[in-house]
Amino acid sequence: MKAHVLQHVSFEGLGSIDAWLKSRGAAVSTTQFFESTRLPAVADFDLLIALGGPMSVNDEDALPWLRDEKRLVREAVQRGKSVLGICLGAQLIASALGARVYPGTNKEIGWFPIYAIDANPEDDRFAFPDRTDVFHWHGETFDLPDGAVHLARSAGCLHQAFQIGSSTMGLQFHLETTPASAAALIAHCQDELVADRYIQSEERLRAVAANRYDGINVLMASVLDYLTRDVS
Repeated sequence: MKAHVLQHVSFEGLGSIDAWLKSRGAAVSTTQFFESTRLPAVADFDLLIALGGPMSVNDEDALPWLRDEKRLVREAVQRGKSVLGICLGAQLIASALGARVYPGTNKEIGWFPIYAIDANPEDDRFAFPDRTDVFHWHGETFDLPDGAVHLARSAGCLHQAFQIGSSTMGLQFHLETTPASAAALIAHCQDELVADRYIQSEERLRAVAANRYDGINVLMASVLDYLTRDVS
């Protein structure tokens, strides 16, 4: 398996996905936009992973590389590659496929439950648990792209997860988060931890037990297994 990672800032990395890629013996390449904007050809990878970041997908004037990134994402989806978008990455998939991305009614930062959307028996879809607590850190949301299957919602944000076909998925939340990656986010984005309905305090975020991360990391591995089940 050849995987390419789109990393937008140094402090939002692969988290638990790194161990999953190593367990599959994947050859991994990375575009770190804070160092270089060079992108691969779609033929050069089997799996594309677009990570999070504090910028907006609408910041194309300030960050012109977003246009090329969206083109790559769109082509990868259209060509049936395995594509995973996390937080900003999910918004990139939505925007690349023509959907609107905009500020959400609520910022969500911390551990809040998501709820699976009732499945249509005719849908080929990934099955999220009916309810599971996951880690969030986002202020924007998106409309669903044409043809998307809605997978999950939360009390603070309707569109939490979707899939396109059987090999593309966008997750507004972070299943890859580990204690170390959560600490990095807190250190770099402390200014966002202001009192609000769906924003937890730094103290509360730092008090989370390690086994809570283990649970979401297992679910992250299940998502990756699903998206790459036809990749040799």
